[in-house]
Amino acid sequence: MKSIYFVGAGGIGMSALERYFNAEGYKVGGYDKTPSPLTEALIKEGIDIHFEDNIEAVDSVFKNVDETIVCYTPAIPKEHGELSYFQQNGFKVMKRSQLLGLITREKRGLCISGTHGKTTTSSMVAHILKQSHVDCNAFLGGILKPYDSNLMLSSTSDLTVIEADEFDRSFHTLLPYQAVITSCDPDHLDIYGTEEAYRESFTHFTSLVRPGGLLLKRKGIKVEMRLQEGVRYAEYAVGEEADYYATNIRIGNGSIKFDFVATAEGIVMRDMEPGVPAPINVENATAALTLCMLNGCTEEELRTGLKSFGGAKRRFDFYVKRDDMVIMDDYAHHPDEIKASISSVRQLFAGRNITVVFQPHLYSRTHDLVDGFAHALSIPDRTILLPIYPAREQPIPGVTSEWLLEKVSCTDKCCVLQTDLVEHLMALKATGKLDVVVMMGAGVDIERLLPQVVSSLNKKD
Repeated sequence: MKSIYFVGAGGIGMSALERYFNAEGYKVGGYDKTPSPLTEALIKEGIDIHFEDNIEAVDSVFKNVDETIVCYTPAIPKEHGELSYFQQNGFKVMKRSQLLGLITREKRGLCISGTHGKTTTSSMVAHILKQSHVDCNAFLGGILKPYDSNLMLSSTSDLTVIEADEFDRSFHTLLPYQAVITSCDPDHLDIYGTEEAYRESFTHFTSLVRPGGLLLKRKGIKVEMRLQEGVRYAEYAVGEEADYYATNIRIGNGSIKFDFVATAEGIVMRDMEPGVPAPINVENATAALTLCMLNGCTEEELRTGLKSFGGAKRRFDFYVKRDDMVIMDDYAHHPDEIKASISSVRQLFAGRNITVVFQPHLYSRTHDLVDGFAHALSIPDRTILLPIYPAREQPIPGVTSEWLLEKVSCTDKCCVLQTDLVEHLMALKATGKLDVVVMMGAGVDIERLLPQVVSSLNKKD
């Protein structure tokens, strides 16, 4: 095979594969529905991407059936024209997860799964290992800031950090050497149907860990273990004892410190400090430190790697941090993620007024988890909702941001169109009612709005 064509090329998981094959010398191209900062970056790197579902727009190099693999994301509709063409004309067509599974099958995969927390945790693991003598490869679900990429390559290590995505059961194609489960709060019910089926998918994931490997799970998660013989099982926790846990947590003056305890090894590492001082990152760091320690990192490498971790873009990401104005961005799009993120902001900026601008992601998720969304979005002082980002879905009658807003209990709340958001925020700023602003959501719309919001609000009066 000489060329790889990606249908859904703008997805964060797809882009890591595109970069990998591009670096390996393959001809790489693809289709995506809409341009984005990520697709712009990929095009600059030499990857051929277009934005019209039209087989005539596909370069002839990708139409050679004997030399081309076609990779698609499950978010692409079955009736998609280009995908149908490749399927009907004998091309080797596979899901993103299958292609990733092939790459990682010969390597030692460190697979981080969970409803939320997996991007930050896998990014921490990759950064700490990369900064150490151990080294690693990595396929991440977010752009890691110090590297400005979601792909890492190593010529010396076969350890491969993988963000294991549960959407469409994608993580079932992996063969982990070591695996982490950060959380299992039901999501993607449009795919799984029931909470039980969602949890069962994680149970199946535990059965995939290779003999001689490790399954590390956050303490208290309701997932039944189905481990193969010879797989070690351990738990991590925050504020309570476990095999590996964080204790003596201190938050103040914009920083966080904690002690990391490895019970089985009899090790205590004092005053560990995450480079991104979000309270939720204590939990993520505990899992990351455990995995990196068990793969040979020294205490000094763990300490310096954690402190130098700059975070992944759109994960508790600060753009302005002043006494009179804070603007941050977070990818949170599940009720439990939103709640954890806002609670972290409350702890870091105690006593300050918090405005959350949230764009719901998917009609089905909004419908299935509406009460959880309403509860989480009632925590801030002010909630502003943008119209639902549909992604792959058609509208569901009655499921709108206005419907969700009715269930939100905070008194200062409204719905605003994307085109009116900057003007609305500037009006709030003029009255002195804007302090800490959190942009939140998984859709492309809110990512595109962020530079305008930052540029406008960051101007001194």
